[in-house]
Amino acid sequence: MKQVKRIAVLLGVALSMGPATAWAQMATEGPAAIADAKAVTIERIKVHAPTIEGNLEGDAADRDVLVVLPPSYGKEPKRRYPVVYALHGYSIGVEQWTKEIHITTTVQNAFAKGARDIILVLPDSKTVHNGSMYSSSVTTGDFETFISRDLIAYIDSHYRTIAKRESRGLAGHSMGGYGTSRIGMKHADMFGALYIMSPCCLSARQAGQMDAAAMTALESVKTPADSAKLPFFLRAQLATSAAWSPNPKNPPLYLDLPVKDGAVRGDVLAKWAANAPLAFVDQYIGNLRRYRAIAIDVGDKDGLKGDAQALHEVLDRNGIANSFEIYEGDHTNRVAWRFQDHLLPFFDRNLEFATAK
Repeated sequence: MKQVKRIAVLLGVALSMGPATAWAQMATEGPAAIADAKAVTIERIKVHAPTIEGNLEGDAADRDVLVVLPPSYGKEPKRRYPVVYALHGYSIGVEQWTKEIHITTTVQNAFAKGARDIILVLPDSKTVHNGSMYSSSVTTGDFETFISRDLIAYIDSHYRTIAKRESRGLAGHSMGGYGTSRIGMKHADMFGALYIMSPCCLSARQAGQMDAAAMTALESVKTPADSAKLPFFLRAQLATSAAWSPNPKNPPLYLDLPVKDGAVRGDVLAKWAANAPLAFVDQYIGNLRRYRAIAIDVGDKDGLKGDAQALHEVLDRNGIANSFEIYEGDHTNRVAWRFQDHLLPFFDRNLEFATAK
């Protein structure tokens, strides 16, 4: 058990400190529906991702996307709406993400409580090894550009959006919080506000954190079926390697692991460090100043609390306005309420809305 916990920490995906089998994201409780809340419409679509085409893992370039249309969308055909892009965490796809945040209830409740109508877009970024890390890799494909460019272009051309950065928000939880941090820093020309929930993977791993013995099982993985048999955190190691240390000359998985033949590889860890937001944030301070608002939150029993606070402190040191809250909860148990009562009202306050005609 101690070994599993150590792997969790070094991967930066440590969840609530419960049994190992419960650390993956899972079903959560949610708020009760408000009586007479107006109904939203949920559309399930496919969006082609040119930037994911031809990836070495063979992940689908036609991505599942869930679009939540507000109650007024079908009744006011000339009205345009801000859009919030919400990114799911590791080990799940968009359908489980919607269950964890109780999407229908929380969005309808938020509107009933006074948040103005917006469009929500939830893309699926699950891969062979259970998560893209919202990164750019020849092995997994360029999910970073898919989210920040291709998906936005598709949504703007197929829905009545307000097609400007000031009317777009980006949010995500866990791996999605990492994606929000990464994409938000690099693509401030596309979004006007960020909400980062319990972000994983913010800090660089050091050689001393790597448990070489625990990594030996990964060297025998040759197929996706082998990967599927691995424990949660070892599979996450493969996802991280595919995203951050791809190697097109190293079949069959086309990635380099941070441990080989029992020895830690400093060159691979250097590539991982180059993908850690706390390592590269100083390069994007100018971009971060462009946001109207940035929010970060994390549960007080979440193993990711320290890195989330460190990101907040970096923003504070650089005079970048942001809010930071440590709330009572673990990694997942309060996320539906946070989505309803904090995230959606945050975007109501900080995105630009069109006037209904």
